[in-house]
Order: sequence, then structure tokens, then C-alpha cells
Amino acid sequence: MYPILFRLGPFTVYSFGTLMALAALVGGWVVWLELKRYHYNPEISSTMVFAAAVGGLLGARVLFIVEEWSSFVRSPWDFIFSGAGFTWYGGVVGGALAVTWLVRREGIPWLKAWDISAPALALAYGTGRIGCHVSGDGDWGIETNVSWGVAYTNAIIGWVHPITGIPYPPGVRVHPTPIYELIQSLVVFGILWPLRKKGYADGTIFWLYLILSGVARFTVEFWRVNPALALGMTEAQWFSLILLVVGCCLLYYQPGKRVRAPT
Repeated sequence: MYPILFRLGPFTVYSFGTLMALAALVGGWVVWLELKRYHYNPEISSTMVFAAAVGGLLGARVLFIVEEWSSFVRSPWDFIFSGAGFTWYGGVVGGALAVTWLVRREGIPWLKAWDISAPALALAYGTGRIGCHVSGDGDWGIETNVSWGVAYTNAIIGWVHPITGIPYPPGVRVHPTPIYELIQSLVVFGILWPLRKKGYADGTIFWLYLILSGVARFTVEFWRVNPALALGMTEAQWFSLILLVVGCCLLYYQPGKRVRAPT
């Protein structure tokens, strides 16, 4: 793959970082549109994206270190300064806490803020997964013989999982799960985007996002290389089940079914 796009003098432009920046721009643009539609100041969209990015990266790295604590203790500096090693659900928690602090400061109702953010989260996540695929950062799946299998011949080798031993040797074809997740994210976005104008009560769109993203991640884990945590399911699948149950319960007990949509 192409972990490095090009070099300009002493500067190196990495594909993963470039696509992460594009994901932030895409998410920020969607948030900008929604803030404007709800008559809030759309200029705070960039601040929301920045807060989500910083909180998400910190949360993802902290949870990753907790998961790999024994390896971290043996070589802490490799974990801290390596560009590899993030856990998505830690990023969700970290980003949520950062954005919650910001919207409270701006006076935006918490549930409405998450309704505004839900379509952006889906689209930004899919965009970021393109970066995983292009750079070959190790988020791919199990070996396969399907015609669309991908051999990540020039992948990032910053970190090798102690159990799975990834990355695979050059030439081994595997499921391109980042592409699967891109498709899933587009489907989730395609469902949420028109529903946001139906006048549902605050929180509904975000609860739907939790359900849909939980189902998507639970499904794709069957083709990922992550080891089982308990009962044959990976850690990501357990987190997905939690999101799915929480989203279903909150949607079922929604205090108000419909409100007037903003003009």
C-alpha cells in the first residue's frame, strides 16, 4: 500500500494522517450544515471537530494501553511515541467527553448536539477507514480467497499484535475490512441523513446511530483478526452489543416521539 504519499524536503506527508484530516473536514462540514439548520452558530463546528479529535485520540490511546498493559509496562516509550495502536471505542468515549464539555459551554442542548453530530460521525468514520486501507495500518481482516481480497504488500509495521502476529507476510490476501466499514458507514449515513428532518424528538437520531454503528461493527468483526475475548466474541463485539442495547433501550423509552422539525 502507500503509507507515504510524498516527501517535500524535510517534510513527509503520510496517507493515514492525510485521510484523518480529510475525515475531520468532512465531519466538520456536516456539523456546520446542521448547526446552521438549527440556527446555532455554525462557526463552532471546527471547534467541535477539534475537541472530538483530541479527546478521541487520547481516549483511543488510553484504552489501547489498558488493553495491552503488560506490553506497555515492558516498553512504555514505544507505545507512547508510536503512531500505531488505537482502540476505537476508547476514542468514542474520549471524543464524547470533549464534545460534551464544549456544547455545555456553548449552551446547546446535549441531545440535540448529538443528533447534529451523528451523521457527521458516520461519514467521518468511513472516510478515516480509507486512510487505514491506503496506508495498510493493520486493520484488515482474515485470510481469504475471494476475488476482492487484498495483499497489503507495503503495510505499516509500527506495531505487531502479540496474539495475531499481524501484519501478514507480503502477498497474503486478506479481507479488506476497512473498505467494508466504509460501505457500512455510507449506509448508516444514508439512513440518518433523511431521517434528521422528520421531526423526531431530540436524541432519536443519535440513538439510531448507536444501534446502526453497533450492528455494523459487530458484523465486520467476523472478518477481522481480533482475538476472542469471551464467549467467542471479540472486545469490539462486546462493546457493539452494549451500544446496541443502550441505543434500543433509549429509543424505546424516548419521552417524546416527534417534535416540529426546524425550518
